[in-house]
Amino acid sequence: MKITDIRNATAPIASPIANAYIDFSKMNASVVAVITDVVLDGRPVIGYGFNSNGRYGARGLLDERFIPRLMEVPPEDYSDGTMLDPHRSWDLLFRNEKPGGHGERSVAIGVLDMALWDAAAKIAGVPLWRLLADRYRQGEADEQVFVYAAGGYYQPGKGLDALKDEMRGYLDLGYTVVKMKVGGAPLDEDLRRIDAVLEVLRGDGSRLAVDANGRFDLDTAIRFGTAVAPYGLRWYEEAGDPLDYALQAELARHYDSPMATGENLFSHQDARNLLRHGGMRPDRDILQFDCALSYGLVEYLRTLALLPDHGFTNRNVIPHGGHQMSLNIAAGLGLGGNESYPGVFQPFGGFADAIAVEDGHVALPQAPGIGFEEKSALIALMRQVTET
Repeated sequence: MKITDIRNATAPIASPIANAYIDFSKMNASVVAVITDVVLDGRPVIGYGFNSNGRYGARGLLDERFIPRLMEVPPEDYSDGTMLDPHRSWDLLFRNEKPGGHGERSVAIGVLDMALWDAAAKIAGVPLWRLLADRYRQGEADEQVFVYAAGGYYQPGKGLDALKDEMRGYLDLGYTVVKMKVGGAPLDEDLRRIDAVLEVLRGDGSRLAVDANGRFDLDTAIRFGTAVAPYGLRWYEEAGDPLDYALQAELARHYDSPMATGENLFSHQDARNLLRHGGMRPDRDILQFDCALSYGLVEYLRTLALLPDHGFTNRNVIPHGGHQMSLNIAAGLGLGGNESYPGVFQPFGGFADAIAVEDGHVALPQAPGIGFEEKSALIALMRQVTET
């Protein structure tokens, strides 16, 4: 088994929306195709990967450092002769890298890692969720996964009526829990926006999560938490800077309802620091680590292995990203659910075309690999930009 080529491209996911910290007017993503010499059904097996929204594509890093590290070694360094080994491949990708400084290289390796797992599961002839369940969970896999609809972005000219229409649309698609952005407007305006969404949810705050995208300092985070505490929200997400564990811990002393964070932590070491020092509470809080941004699934397994030492289980984890890779991980490794982007970041967000959201859950694709081929707009884009 040999990798014959790796193709690397950048695809736009620009949108006129914004959260409390950034706008997405120039957002893009890396897309890679790992082509192997394994032939199934008359075609070479190709694994695809991409990075989640919120971080830009890493084409330079991929071309200059990480793709050459796989292409310049003999096949036995990343395979056992018949099967591609993502763990051995990961070791090659990280070779000659200093510890710490988990910046954009975690995105580059995460993109390749996704493609390697996609190819490995295709060669094995099974969906990735089944491969993971068999390897790491004694064959047990969740038949369906909880998903919530992430939206509610700031956008020019988007008033309360448009916000309510957006959320009604998610409920019509089968979602039961929605998330909206906060922190990009004054507190009184954000409270009006929350009230508007709660009208759609018939006043049930447990069906609404809010996300500040790291905008607040400690005083503002506490003030916002005090204001929204009566709503009984599903969770209050990323109030402050993701690396300010002291802020998160202090906020937990003032805000009793569930909180969530972790999407901008890109290594198991950073995740460990959050668990040690961030005041996260296993009985209620959500961890949102995103494998596509944090060195991929091989590193994600290291992160998940940390949880029991701090009182958490895999069910505390609901990944950021809203994509099929995290859906497979959630089902195969027993996570608490998965984010979904039914209205933005298309065609990367969302799941297989033929699988509908029902009562806030989705079933799993049966196609080998991650299931990109079951999402027609996404696989068409991947093939187009990588010319496969």
